[in-house]
Amino acid sequence: MSDSDRPPLVGLTTYLEQARTGVWDVSASFLPRIYFDGVTRAGGTAMLLPPQPVDTPIAEHVVARLDALILTGGKDLDPSSYGQSAHPTTDEPRTDRDAWEFGLLDAALRRGLPVLGICRGAQVLNVALGGTLHQHLPDVLGHSRHQAGNAVFTTSRITVTAGTRLGSLLGDAVEAQCYHHQAIDRVADDLIVSAVDAEGVIEAVERPGEQFVLAVQWHPEETLDDLRLFRGVVDAAARHLATPPGNRANDHQEVDA
Repeated sequence: MSDSDRPPLVGLTTYLEQARTGVWDVSASFLPRIYFDGVTRAGGTAMLLPPQPVDTPIAEHVVARLDALILTGGKDLDPSSYGQSAHPTTDEPRTDRDAWEFGLLDAALRRGLPVLGICRGAQVLNVALGGTLHQHLPDVLGHSRHQAGNAVFTTSRITVTAGTRLGSLLGDAVEAQCYHHQAIDRVADDLIVSAVDAEGVIEAVERPGEQFVLAVQWHPEETLDDLRLFRGVVDAAARHLATPPGNRANDHQEVDA
């Protein structure tokens, strides 16, 4: 099968946590099925990317095989990555996952791959490019509605910024499924805000330009009757796959792996 005939290959980062199945209770890499269902229903092929030791050549070697990268949800980033000490509510650091995702993201951005961030993934994108986070939104807002707890998602109406890539995909507003106690504080210089909620909490950011680089603070995988974000990144991956090397976004920074 030629490149032009195959579905685009979309890499999704995964959790690394203690997991139980049957008689086993082990450290395991996993990802809820709804994430890769979103990719496959949108026309892509999903590849799971478990946290593991990473350096620049390894990240480049992995990303060279992909047509797009999705940074998925999960535990909080290590606050030292954006120059802060940990809040009492912040998760224990997952430095292995942090380093893995920062490495993959850097390689993807330099190669011009489409990137979609989901929840934690939005925070990874912002911090990787120099931004910071609110570590505990209830301290800022006075309530915990954004993360009700017990795996219960709350629905928020999100206002999308006109003229953005997100706006071209979703229109001027969306009902979003939220589960986050952290959020973007200072936005990285390379990013713009493309959605906020009614209280001004940043719910999406993107990088202007030809390359598809977009991240949302909510969980689009929870509502797979609406595939617009997954179709957006899969379609961008298909365009990237169909574009001859040398004509792709950021090809001047591409490194052979």
